[in-house]
Amino acid sequence: MIDFRMKTFLTVCRYMNFTNAANELHLTQPAVSQHIKYLEKLYGAELFVRDRKKLSLTPAGEILRHSLETMQNDENTIIKRMQESMTGQKTLTFGVTMTIGEYAIVPALARFITKHPEMNFHIRYGNTQTLLSYLKDGSIDFAIVEGYFKADYYHTRVYKTEEYVAVTAKGHQFKGTVNCLQDLTKECLLIREAGSGTRAILTRLLALNNMSVLDFPHFVEVENIHTIVSLLKQDCGISFLYKTAVEKELESGVLELIELPDMKIQHDFTFLWNKGSIFSDEYEKICTELQNE
Repeated sequence: MIDFRMKTFLTVCRYMNFTNAANELHLTQPAVSQHIKYLEKLYGAELFVRDRKKLSLTPAGEILRHSLETMQNDENTIIKRMQESMTGQKTLTFGVTMTIGEYAIVPALARFITKHPEMNFHIRYGNTQTLLSYLKDGSIDFAIVEGYFKADYYHTRVYKTEEYVAVTAKGHQFKGTVNCLQDLTKECLLIREAGSGTRAILTRLLALNNMSVLDFPHFVEVENIHTIVSLLKQDCGISFLYKTAVEKELESGVLELIELPDMKIQHDFTFLWNKGSIFSDEYEKICTELQNE
């Protein structure tokens, strides 16, 4: 179990303020300071930088924070598993981004569920940043994401690699000749919200071409991939998304690819969980099984 002084450290990390941490823990501020000093002496490293009353973590403090969060989440999972053992029903809780959950993983997940009738499943949807926050606070066991993240804190496995494409309605009348990415800036752009993996990839793609979303005269921001596809079918603009999300529409001819010589992108869907988790072997087996379904 996590030592009470470690819980004090995590509380200070959450607030970055000794007084607020003391109030939550019902301790005096000197007591909180003593807990932190004990840990600094124990590990032989300073955990916080104090600059003009502003608190921030040192590199050593950041390592400890992440490690203790993983330990705390594992402890909560152990407690949950012990309680589940009395009913014989194990629950697997994981997160998927919208594109992955609605398109990329459904067939494999259906076969996985059928093979494990003894297991309950809690599947949470969210954009990449939301799912990373769920991992951090222990709300989910693992996630499959499409966006960018700081790999230092996670064990990762490439789940699959998908093509990222520009799409519009069949027969769309462009406002000018389209020979490159820059030529599309006259069109209305249908985009996902900030924090989503699909949006992050577009942002990076545009930046590499010295462009941004602001170069488009109009945009429609939508937090649902189905709505974006529906708007595309109604010829409301153009969009950039994973090909798997519009595979059926492309095959039926309702939508068509916008062929751009300066846009040939593939991106990984990544299976990840907290680095250092004692359940790493289990999550890796689940990833492998899903990939083989």
